[in-house]
Amino acid sequence: MTIFQRNAHILSNIEIAPGHYKMALEIPDIARVVSPGQFLHIRCTNGHEPLLRRPFSVYRVNKKVIEILYKVIGKGTTILSERCKGEELDVIGPLGTPFKIEDGVKEAIIIAGGMGIASLYLLAEKINKDNRDVSLKVILGARTKRLIIGKEDLTKLRGINLKIATEDGSLGFRGLATELLKDLLANIGKRRLIYIYGCGPYPMLKEVAMISKRLGLPCQVSMEEKMACGVGSCMGCSIKVKSKYSIPKSQSPFIYKLACKDGPVFDADEVIWE
Repeated sequence: MTIFQRNAHILSNIEIAPGHYKMALEIPDIARVVSPGQFLHIRCTNGHEPLLRRPFSVYRVNKKVIEILYKVIGKGTTILSERCKGEELDVIGPLGTPFKIEDGVKEAIIIAGGMGIASLYLLAEKINKDNRDVSLKVILGARTKRLIIGKEDLTKLRGINLKIATEDGSLGFRGLATELLKDLLANIGKRRLIYIYGCGPYPMLKEVAMISKRLGLPCQVSMEEKMACGVGSCMGCSIKVKSKYSIPKSQSPFIYKLACKDGPVFDADEVIWE
């Protein structure tokens, strides 16, 4: 796939929850070819500080426009939150390996913890649009209702069964998103093939992977890792995965893959969860 470097026009940059922002960027070339699960690598400033770009999942696409979600957690995202409509950002993308929508899937469950919906909304939209015979459930989880992100956009998609989990019980199910997932899967029996997609904090993804493996269900996860180069050169976003090859006992049974190039989407059963 072609990767572009473009100056993107900022169309909007608004705070949608405490410390959480949605930015709309006009980038026709990238918007035309991006797939669910891929990301953009963005220079937050026109200067040299901070030096490194920041990775942001593609949240939504509308013709020439790409939306990203981000949380202010450091210098780069603080600067980004101060950028204004009409300014430009240097953007590289689309980068990374996207989600795969397998043939034969009859039911899909998307589980997003915290900001995890940033990489999953486009997937939900694609399944909803292109796979009408697939029953789609989406679980959004957060500590409290003020931090539930993406609810308004998801409710606009017809046919989606949306579930909310908050740890304090302020909205929807009281508890963790993974507990709600267990409830949904409690009596699956011999039901049609279910595919699980997830993104969120590492402990949540580890639990999702364990649940999926125990029930024999296929699962893909988007791994959130710090990235420097974004193109597989610096080796800084390594993920430990199982080796697919028969190797001598004297050698390691695992290898490393890169979240920016081989991922950020991985088969959950491939990852060595520690």
